[in-house]
Amino acid sequence: MKHSFIDQYSDRDSFMHRLDPRSKFLVTWLFILAVTLTPPNRGQVFVFYLALIMVLIFLSGVPILYILRRSLVIVPFVLLVAIFLPFFKGGEAMGSYNLGWGSLTISDYRLQILANLLVKAWLSVLSLILLISTTRLSHLLEGLERLHLPRALVMILSFMYRYIFVLVDEVMRMRQARDSRNFGGKRWWQIQTVGRMVGTLFIRSYERGERVYAAMLTRGFDGHSRTLNKLSFKRADAYFGIGFSLVLALASVLSVLGG
Repeated sequence: MKHSFIDQYSDRDSFMHRLDPRSKFLVTWLFILAVTLTPPNRGQVFVFYLALIMVLIFLSGVPILYILRRSLVIVPFVLLVAIFLPFFKGGEAMGSYNLGWGSLTISDYRLQILANLLVKAWLSVLSLILLISTTRLSHLLEGLERLHLPRALVMILSFMYRYIFVLVDEVMRMRQARDSRNFGGKRWWQIQTVGRMVGTLFIRSYERGERVYAAMLTRGFDGHSRTLNKLSFKRADAYFGIGFSLVLALASVLSVLGG
């Protein structure tokens, strides 16, 4: 199977790719923080954030359609939150719809909540996709450890990256074995079969994890992740981090003064 679906395009050579992972991670974190703290009625500030992230995407050389397609991952979560909008009260009613079992009233306040969530989540996801698309995950994990993030969290992410491909291959083999035995029958029987596959996959993953951990201990594992690459924080990383932070600070000040 293809083993580059997580950090695809991370092997390209561009200004964004050459930056240190620590600088890109801190900038991404500041961008998400600024987007989250911006009041929902600051439409011009959100447009500025979008223009800013688009400039970075242009500098990275990553196809814009690839990033936009992957950003659609937020749609199910936004729809899930939209289910609870009828429970929010307040605002001026814009219309009422009879659903048979009850009525649904649409107000400007509820629409503002939905739009605010959608815009902030989409901008945050765009920045995260850009970070992953321009940074090898192994380099990013080393940068996170250099930033003194919890060691257990970094190791969990490292194992996830290393073995998610193994688990996907295992699922594909189980699916092929299922289809070769003429997978069909009634719907309830199909659900039972999928449930058994999930249980089998969990048991195999647990056993594989125990074997891998035992093998690591025999080879002197001490809780630290070691890689062959050496990170170096250059002047370009400092200039990029400082400049981007100043731009975000200016946008935050304008959002406050706009009130």
